[in-house]
Amino acid sequence: MSLETQVMDQLKEAMKAKNEALLRGLRAIKAEIIKAKTEPGANGQLSPEGEQKLLQKLVKSRRDSLTIYQEQNRADLAQKEEEEIAVISTFLPEQMSPEALQAAVAELIQTLGAQGPQDMGKVMGAANKALAGKAEGKAIADTVKALLAK
Repeated sequence: MSLETQVMDQLKEAMKAKNEALLRGLRAIKAEIIKAKTEPGANGQLSPEGEQKLLQKLVKSRRDSLTIYQEQNRADLAQKEEEEIAVISTFLPEQMSPEALQAAVAELIQTLGAQGPQDMGKVMGAANKALAGKAEGKAIADTVKALLAK
């Protein structure tokens, strides 16, 4: 079942239940799907990898907004962002724990023979490909940086 079908089914249920937080999150996903499918070269299709990237982008933008709202003491807006992050995250695969991420990155560093911070680009390229969808890009970058600094 495609992401779009899942979202539409849940959207109908959320409307019946009058769940505003769920509706906001689902509508955001639906809008991004429509936008992605109508972009030049998209051929009206969205691959499973494209769906995952789209969802990760949505979560990242909401986390950025959440940080800003928290810094500005806007608890009302921060709560809405947290609710939408929770809704969007239900469609993403489970994220790796920090320990599992560290182990995976350490293995990649050993496999690639990276020596230090100068090899960060090489490790990041491989790590982003290997861990796509399993961990957030910022978490991967932080882990790579920490392990290469040792």
